[in-house]
Amino acid sequence: MTRYDNDAERTFVALPPAQGRGFAQTWWGRAWLKALEDAAMDTAQVKAGRRLARVGAVGAVSVRPGRITAVVQDRDRTAHRADVLLERLSDAQWDRFVDMAIERSGHVAALLDRDMPPHLVEDASAAGIDLLPGMGDLEPECDCGAWDHCGHTAALCYQVARLLDQDPFVLLLMRGRAESAVLDALQTQRSTPAEEVASRAEGVDAAEAYAVGQVLPPLPAAPALREGPGAPPSLETETAPPSGIDPPALVLLAARTASEAHRLLAEALRSGHDRQAVHPEPTVAQDAVRLAAGDPGPGVLDRLGEGSGRTREQLAAAVRAWRLGGATAVTVLEEEWVVEGDTLARARAALESSWEEDERPSLRARANRWTVAGAPHQIRLDRDGRWWPYRREHGRWASAGGAAQDPATALASAVLAAGDEP
Repeated sequence: MTRYDNDAERTFVALPPAQGRGFAQTWWGRAWLKALEDAAMDTAQVKAGRRLARVGAVGAVSVRPGRITAVVQDRDRTAHRADVLLERLSDAQWDRFVDMAIERSGHVAALLDRDMPPHLVEDASAAGIDLLPGMGDLEPECDCGAWDHCGHTAALCYQVARLLDQDPFVLLLMRGRAESAVLDALQTQRSTPAEEVASRAEGVDAAEAYAVGQVLPPLPAAPALREGPGAPPSLETETAPPSGIDPPALVLLAARTASEAHRLLAEALRSGHDRQAVHPEPTVAQDAVRLAAGDPGPGVLDRLGEGSGRTREQLAAAVRAWRLGGATAVTVLEEEWVVEGDTLARARAALESSWEEDERPSLRARANRWTVAGAPHQIRLDRDGRWWPYRREHGRWASAGGAAQDPATALASAVLAAGDEP
């Protein structure tokens, strides 16, 4: 609640304790506190001020051009008058601020809505007008005798941050103009001829533009993740589809796209995502397998197989691999590569160390595939050094499990997949 003493001063009644909440919810409120916390030489005094403000020790706050004032009670109930001074803008600066706001109608709308968007502050700074204080701009005065920010002036600044959250015109008043004066000037200047506006100089001073970076707002909070992907719109209509459009295939594509988007967003919001390796985009042939793994109808499966150069049996084998290990598993299924150099040496060392000498199976090697002699079991090495289990089924090699770091584990998966004796 505010009491208006006159057009150039506003007095805010004492706010209740700020238990369980931050002192600044808006970005400009946080910028105000940053100016205090960056400049104070004694961080203990800043923390003491935050505690005093949190328990409601700051009385009514008087705001007028260039100064804010309040009585702050110590923990022992001793009262101190605390003042914080902020440099007032000159008349020329205010004229430039009004001109800048008029040139961009969105700024006027934001001020009328009691908002201070970042681009308003940036444009003002580009015009040589620093609305928000920088480091050292908040000058303290207190009757406790402290020469720097004390707990009392710090408490006052924390309380003012809450007022700024409610109304950015508080900041404009501290800089030298009451709300009515700002709004009257905006209304008057709206009638300025377009020719005069067009004749004004353009451009931004480099130093002023660089300084804008210090008052940029923080990044917004991450979006909330829904429990599952959204449902694509229904294509059930009484109108026949255009030539060349396959509605079942289109429904599948929309559903799988929504599912993939949900998966990617879940990964992006997971802690540590920024430190994960970026995986390459799947090829068309791999993406056909991903879509086929969504269990479409026979017609769509045939189209996916034809489009990716696979028979129905080959596509089924690729889908099985995909479900066990994604695109990498499909690559291991369908591609051979020659193991050479250090990679071959590491593979041989892994094969020799994974079993005791009298337990090591007899393996025949071809490219990146090692097949157990006289048995329908095989292990395959991928390019990341992992081993994949395979079984011989109906005359074809088929994926039998996920990847393992050592060949013995992979071979055991191949053996146990069908209940064979290890």
